[in-house]
Amino acid sequence: MTHTPTPAHFRFWPPHLSYTLHAPQTSLVDNLRVSAMRYPDKPAVVFFNHVMTYGELGQQVEAMAAYLQSLGVVAGERVLLMMQNSPQWVVAHFAILRANAVVVPVNPMNRAHELSHYISDAQAKVAVVSADLAGFMAQADAGLPAAEQLQHVVVAHLGDVLDPSSEGFAQEVPQAWAAWLGTPVVPPVWVQAHNHTWAQAVTCTAVPTALRTGPADLAVLPYTSGTTGLPKGCMHTHASIMHNAVASSYWGSSTADAVSLIVVPMFHITGMVSGMHAAVFGGATMVVMPRWDRDLAGRMISRWSLSHWTNIPTMIMDLLASPNMSSYDLSSLKYIGGGGAAMPQAVAQRLFDEFGLRFAEGYGLTETAAPSHSNPPLATKQQCLGVPFVGARSIVVDPETLQPLPVGEAGEILINGPMVFQGYWRRPDATAEAFVEIDGVRYFRSGDLGRMDEDGYYFMTDRLKRMINASGFKVWPAEVEALMFKHPAVAEACVIGVPDAYRGETVKALVVLRPGHDVTEQDMLQWCHDEMAVYKAPRIIEFVAELPKSGSGKVMWRALQDEAKAAAVAAKPAA
Repeated sequence: MTHTPTPAHFRFWPPHLSYTLHAPQTSLVDNLRVSAMRYPDKPAVVFFNHVMTYGELGQQVEAMAAYLQSLGVVAGERVLLMMQNSPQWVVAHFAILRANAVVVPVNPMNRAHELSHYISDAQAKVAVVSADLAGFMAQADAGLPAAEQLQHVVVAHLGDVLDPSSEGFAQEVPQAWAAWLGTPVVPPVWVQAHNHTWAQAVTCTAVPTALRTGPADLAVLPYTSGTTGLPKGCMHTHASIMHNAVASSYWGSSTADAVSLIVVPMFHITGMVSGMHAAVFGGATMVVMPRWDRDLAGRMISRWSLSHWTNIPTMIMDLLASPNMSSYDLSSLKYIGGGGAAMPQAVAQRLFDEFGLRFAEGYGLTETAAPSHSNPPLATKQQCLGVPFVGARSIVVDPETLQPLPVGEAGEILINGPMVFQGYWRRPDATAEAFVEIDGVRYFRSGDLGRMDEDGYYFMTDRLKRMINASGFKVWPAEVEALMFKHPAVAEACVIGVPDAYRGETVKALVVLRPGHDVTEQDMLQWCHDEMAVYKAPRIIEFVAELPKSGSGKVMWRALQDEAKAAAVAAKPAA
């Protein structure tokens, strides 16, 4: 009998956890059903001065599921969900699942040019969208052939759950958001789609058909971009989401008494799985913020005695820089961690020295349902991806030969485990390229280069894929370039990442203009801001006479990026 050596990182494993996990073999909806039965009067979602109990959440999910089915939503059908973090996002997400359908979470920062792809590729006929974003969805829908257009759209508004005239609203809601939150619902006019209000959906008195989905059924289809530019849908089953939801809850020692701050976007796999689904599984309370505001976060942590907070490092940096920081009480926090970008060592040290908090960095991708690696909460290493997460297996290989590499040597990080997705929606070619079998084990190729130390902890060293990491948001240059080519003045464009003191990296575009076009840098920046999600829009535009090309005619983007990084290092003042 061959002896399998014990992984080195098990020496640092959380003492309250076993090495394996037996996740429930049920639908994600069953997690909500159980919590609603156990804690019907317990706050499930806190949103400014609005509190929704688990009982209310369960009731609204059942009602909306029945309404969606009355619109023709059937088992396995994809339904778009596009809005900021809110109680409605939680209700709609679980209602789509309860209708035996599939959630397609869409980034609310996307604009019409980007949205049309989600509608057509997911083959969606129904969407749930917030009123402030409905115009973009309508514009995208109108540009599609009639056969690909949406048939029904449920329009929600934050005014459905918040009353701007209520007591404490002015003190609770940042002044800059008041107008946005108080805008009356004015549904756009779709040519083909029929509009429905949120009130119609959540007051439906019909009973939805029986819940038939199980672990192997498709649950969520989040989209991720890549080197080809067009986003690809990642097929996640109830089982893959369930595994990491349960594992995340246990990893952070969460219980029904936990109170979690949910400010990482729930359309993003981390906010959805490690935030919302983990909380619902354990019956925890979610304090939800629609978008980041450091002083609102400080007040929420203090007021609600928050115990858990998954975030990105730039949020911590921003909060600690607030002039009001001394008035906030962080003593209730028991677990704080996240990923998306490396946590600066000085900031992590300040968190520990002043508040006794160890920031547990993690690593994962949309394809791995958030964490595939994470730092054990009691044995963290700074600027480290962590150890393979619960149930995960990971190795480092030579990206060319796919041969496993020894400890300390950098190569491509491969991942196997129950959290790994099934493949890319309608893209068998991309799916085949994403997986490789080594010693009988099917691994997902992350495209990230890293190394493993002697303790079994993983560290990022570089990227195999062309990608920019701006404040934790992944920006794929090919996608930005494709959008920029829609500008009539752009002959060529090359998008690269350049160092940024706050965002880690920021987006720069080198542009060759067409003859006869007179466009300023500010004009181009504004156009990009209007036509694409703000996080991916270039912050720097440089007009050039030509772009360097290889002998085969390909733009030498890596040389331009290396040159920009070297210039940033040279310009950095000496310590």
